[in-house]
Amino acid sequence: MNHPFIVGITGGSASGKTSILHDIKSQLSPEAVSVVSQDNYYKPIEEQQSDEQGRINFDLPTSINRSAFFHDLMALKEGKTLQRLEYTFNNKEKEPEIVEVKPAPIIIIEGLFIFYFEEIRNQIDLKVYIDAKDEVKLKRRLKRDSEERGYTADVVQYQWNNHVLPSYYQYLRPYRDDVDLIITNNEGYHKGLDVLITFLKNKIQM
Repeated sequence: MNHPFIVGITGGSASGKTSILHDIKSQLSPEAVSVVSQDNYYKPIEEQQSDEQGRINFDLPTSINRSAFFHDLMALKEGKTLQRLEYTFNNKEKEPEIVEVKPAPIIIIEGLFIFYFEEIRNQIDLKVYIDAKDEVKLKRRLKRDSEERGYTADVVQYQWNNHVLPSYYQYLRPYRDDVDLIITNNEGYHKGLDVLITFLKNKIQM
């Protein structure tokens, strides 16, 4: 491959993006694939928008440092190594680490708004959408945000109803019908993942 092949992976909150990315990286060599996560481009909390109740809404495209995200993607395509401070979802108990992303034949970018951001979308060679039922995603998010981020069930439910779902249907779901591959993840995703892994391995060998 003379230039990196860009894969964009999106899906609603708790659809399974992180798990699928972990499995992709486990089945490809570290030199073959690099991952850029939109999560590490959240603006500082003091720059985030609040809703009518005064609660910060992290589920808006404006919550992301869009220009930095695009700049780093282009730099990676040009063969430059990236270093960025890890975003810890405002978890004060977790010390952020420096995330280093090296150039690779396959670059995977993942996040909620990668298709909504036109300049990002136009760089993507293969668009992948992780699909799951809303009730399945909510159940996963309640468990994840309690265990990993220290949120109460009331906080998670409020965010889900007022931030997550409205944003999903406005900024993410409209792009579902324009992608190249949909991986359904209600009870498992490995058949769809096998298709993606086979395709990527063939790309590396070209």
